[in-house]
Amino acid sequence: MPRRPVFTAVTALAACAAALSGIAPASAAPGPSASADPLTGLAALPLPLLENAPDEFTVTVADSGLKNVDGTYKLTCGPAGGTHPQARAACDRLATLARDRRDPFAPVPRNTQCTLQYGGPATARVTGTWQGRSVDAAFSRKDGCEISRWQTLEPVLPSARS
Repeated sequence: MPRRPVFTAVTALAACAAALSGIAPASAAPGPSASADPLTGLAALPLPLLENAPDEFTVTVADSGLKNVDGTYKLTCGPAGGTHPQARAACDRLATLARDRRDPFAPVPRNTQCTLQYGGPATARVTGTWQGRSVDAAFSRKDGCEISRWQTLEPVLPSARS
């Protein structure tokens, strides 16, 4: 019996068995749990949205260079409230990102090529809960990718355009 047809048949059977059992063959590349938008670097949300989950955040902004902006704010959504100066607009922005299944809190993916522009020394940290998930994200304006992340989250983060 020729070897090639036997090898081909065994390989085909193994692939079918793996497909039926949910096991990917060793040659298959693992699929990402969330894919990043090539233009913004924002990851798509991998899980179903929890529309009734309360969204609560602590937003801390430093070195923005803007008067009365640096500090720590509380933000709640559903209904909008807290000490955030633009609570309604911030909650509306977060709702839009959720509907678009975009995760603005995901870090810039490794090995992403970013422009070498500097947007200023402003930094921010957002902690809390969004769409039923824990959030702990740091933001800066150190390069083009980080500037884009920041701007995507405005007005949750203040407009700090240079």
